[in-house]
Amino acid sequence: MTMPTDAASPDAVTEARTGDPTGRPTSDAALRRLLHGLPGVDAVGLEARAATLGTRSIKTTAKAYALDLAISMIDLTTLEGADTPGKVRALCAKGAAPDPTDRTAPRVAAICVYPDMVATAKQALADAGAPGIHVASVATAFPAGRAALDVKLADTRAAVAAGADEIDMVIDRGAFLAGRYLQVYEEIQQVKAECGTAHLKVIFENGELATYDNIRRASWLAMLAGADFIKTSTGKVAVNATPPGTLLMLEAVRDFRAATGRQVGVKPAGGIRTAKDAVKYLVMVNETLGEDWLSPDWFRFGASSLLGDLLMQRQKLATGRYSGPDYVTVD
Repeated sequence: MTMPTDAASPDAVTEARTGDPTGRPTSDAALRRLLHGLPGVDAVGLEARAATLGTRSIKTTAKAYALDLAISMIDLTTLEGADTPGKVRALCAKGAAPDPTDRTAPRVAAICVYPDMVATAKQALADAGAPGIHVASVATAFPAGRAALDVKLADTRAAVAAGADEIDMVIDRGAFLAGRYLQVYEEIQQVKAECGTAHLKVIFENGELATYDNIRRASWLAMLAGADFIKTSTGKVAVNATPPGTLLMLEAVRDFRAATGRQVGVKPAGGIRTAKDAVKYLVMVNETLGEDWLSPDWFRFGASSLLGDLLMQRQKLATGRYSGPDYVTVD
């Protein structure tokens, strides 16, 4: 089945970004013309394509590769009001040595925490001899995103100053749904400016955007504003990452690169708990984007419990049996 492209023409992208010498759009109208000019999403076709990709099976050697790749793509996450320095240090130790009995197990991509825990995570990773693991931090009044812009920017500055390598920001869904696209665009740009060398992941909260058309529009809006990654969700609402929503975002980054030459990463987050689910997402990435995106640099899983099942399946593949219930920690 061939899905209809959502590619905007280079001329349409240029139009949305013209209006002043910096190339920033100057009106909601310019962005609306681009975003509402994208082809409507064929929901039936999208869901059928996602379901078909979910049935693909992979053999033993490929499965072993996929399990290790998935581990290396995890943003191991704790985002709870009860987070303590001890919990964050334990999470960092787990990310640095996911399987203490098997040093061939890869490390995770990042540890994701609230801004006030960034310094703790950085020090814990340094103590564990794992400086290559990034520290990601949610900012901009996560998870609701309902705060004044100066508060969001201060939140971002604090996380970066504490050593965050990546910032996960949430868009103002109320502004987006009301059609105030320029406001959302400018907030992303200003947060991006505060990131410095840190990468910016922009969270849509797909479950609140409600329609596939809105997910497609949010994807293009965030990428035009400078997002390094686009992310499905916070993990704090009823509907988080789904295969159709993620597939739609994968198609958006593919077509954005075709239109602009810039590559953007994708991060599904929330609800991905099993190795089987993770492998389905990797198949989706490979079939939609190819090997260019099969790297932690361009694809991540936002997860807290996924790692345990990946380790269990990895051990089963190596030994032919599952270990006892204490083989992995339960988060």
